[in-house]
Amino acid sequence: MKWLPMVLPSLLLAAALSPVPALAQSATTSVTSNSPASAIDSVVDLDTMVVSGVQPGPGLWKVTNGDRTLWILGTLSPLPKKMTWLPRDVEAAISQSQEVLAPPGVSFDSDVGIIRGALLIPSLLKARKNPDGRTLQQVLPADLHARWLALKLKYIGRDAGVEKWRPMFAAYELYKEALDDSGLVQGGVIGPAVAKAVKRHKVKQTSALVKVKIEQPKKAIKEFSGASLDDVECFGKTMTRLETDLATMTARANAWAIGDIEALRALPYDDQNRECLTAFIQAGFARKRGMSDLPARVQAAWLAAATTALENNQVTFATLPISDMLKPEGYLGALRAKGYLVEEP
Repeated sequence: MKWLPMVLPSLLLAAALSPVPALAQSATTSVTSNSPASAIDSVVDLDTMVVSGVQPGPGLWKVTNGDRTLWILGTLSPLPKKMTWLPRDVEAAISQSQEVLAPPGVSFDSDVGIIRGALLIPSLLKARKNPDGRTLQQVLPADLHARWLALKLKYIGRDAGVEKWRPMFAAYELYKEALDDSGLVQGGVIGPAVAKAVKRHKVKQTSALVKVKIEQPKKAIKEFSGASLDDVECFGKTMTRLETDLATMTARANAWAIGDIEALRALPYDDQNRECLTAFIQAGFARKRGMSDLPARVQAAWLAAATTALENNQVTFATLPISDMLKPEGYLGALRAKGYLVEEP
C-alpha cells in the first residue's frame, strides 16, 4: 500500500480528484489458460538517465491454489515520465479473469460522500498550514531547516507561501517537484491502463477497501487544522531521500519499465512515507477516529479478498506495490503462509 505524506490528512477535507486520464497504450492478445502473453518483443531501452518510449514493465507473479490462479502485477511509483507502458501481460491476464482485485486502500465515509485515499489532495488550504501561524523555521531544528532551504531553492524556487505549511505537506510539495525535475512521475501510468482493460473485457472488479466512518467531517477538519503533528521525522526522511536517493529512485523506475526484477530486488527501498503515515495516524484526532491500526487492517482486508478469489475463481488479476511484495512479511509472504504456491516472473 502506498501512502503519500499528504494523503490521509486530505481525507478529512472531503474533496476527491477526478480520475487521471489514461496515458498508457494497451494491446489485446490471445493466450493459453496457464500463462499470460510474453513481454513485447521490441522494447525501447534508451541509454539515458531515465528510459522513455514503449516499455513492457515487469512480468506477473503467479499465485496458485491447485488449478486456480491469481496473477499479480507489482506496481511502483515513481515511474519514468516519458515512458509509454504497453501492458501486454496485464491485458492477457485480465482477459482471462473472472475477477480483478483493486489495490489495497481505505475509503472514508462521511455525509459528503466516499473519499478514496489515493486520489485526494488538500482542498482546504488552511488545513495544511502550521497551527498558530508558525513557519517551518520556527518548528524545525535549525540544521534541518537549512537543508530544506537548499533543496527548496533547487526544486521549488523562492515561493514563500510553502514556509507556512506543516512539515509533512511542505516535504511532499518538495518531493513532487524534485521528481518532476528528475523526469519521474507518481501516477497516471498503471491505474488507468488497468482500468481500461477491465472495462474492455467487462471483468468484475472487487474492492477490499477498509471503510472508516468520519462523523461530523467539518468538526474533524477543524480539529485537524488546530492539531500538532509529530511530523519532523517524516520531513527529515524526505530531505534525506532527496539528497541521497534520487538516483536510486531513477534506477528503480528504469528497472520496472524494462522488467528487470533482479534489479528491483537488489535496489534498496527507503520510503519516507511510512514515517509520514505514522505521524498522522498516531495523532490524537486520528486515534480517536479509529485510524491507528489502518495499515494492518488494510493488509488483512486485501488478503481476505485474495483468499476468496483463489477459492472461487479460475483466474484472478490484482495489483500490489512491488516494495510490499518483496518483503518477507508482505503480501506474498502471507499468501505463502496460507499454503499457496507463489512463482516469481
